[in-house]
Amino acid sequence: MTGDTTGTVRTEVTGGVALLTLDRPGKLNAVTDEMSGELLRAVDRLDADDAIRVGVLTGAGTRAFCVGSDIGQVGRYADPWAFRNRRDYCTVLRGVRKPLIAAINGYAYGGGLELALSCDIRLASRTASFAAAEIKLGWIGGGGVSALLSASVPASDAALLLLTGDPVDAAEAYRMGLVSRLHEPGELLPAALALAGAIAQRPPIAAQSAKANLLAARSMGLAQAIQYEREMQAICMGTRDAAEGRVAFAEKRPGRFTGH
Repeated sequence: MTGDTTGTVRTEVTGGVALLTLDRPGKLNAVTDEMSGELLRAVDRLDADDAIRVGVLTGAGTRAFCVGSDIGQVGRYADPWAFRNRRDYCTVLRGVRKPLIAAINGYAYGGGLELALSCDIRLASRTASFAAAEIKLGWIGGGGVSALLSASVPASDAALLLLTGDPVDAAEAYRMGLVSRLHEPGELLPAALALAGAIAQRPPIAAQSAKANLLAARSMGLAQAIQYEREMQAICMGTRDAAEGRVAFAEKRPGRFTGH
């Protein structure tokens, strides 16, 4: 692991899965400007490398997934306009075409909650906790927390998190629907990697299309989203992977999908 002055983002690729680890455990994986730039480069690699089909995001150590931006660096910006125009790490993560899984192993506070919400699937340790804590410091989140919470949990629960800033534990987050599955701490990362490995075996064009459809469903009206899905289905049906899927089904064997 790195020292805690600036931190880093480690990338390990195995069998079509990229594990991205926020590596600043002594500072609860608070994101520095340097780490934000490294995350940008890591997700650019994830999207550009056809051998990588799924990403998993986690935090180093046992205490924290991520507690958001390093508060000590917020004062570096010349003025609020410069802060507004920064390259936000949550926006970077939401721009990834490929499926992303968050393995939330501890505190997911502030921008860390937004990072988790920016992933497609969220798994959590039973020791994890979640908070939109910015309101306690005099501001609010700006990485998509309001919109993403509203799309993920009931309205009253979203308001409770945003207006109090108080943490909720993993069991409560599961009840809300904020996370899909809970695991014992030592089982979380293996479970996330196993899930990622299963998704990596799916035809990659179809998997990326499914993700695009889910995003469209959030931002389009019902009729437009269904039409978008129909168009994406037609694109998938014209791929070699779809032809392979039909042959594999007829031959009663697993498909061999290449992303073409």
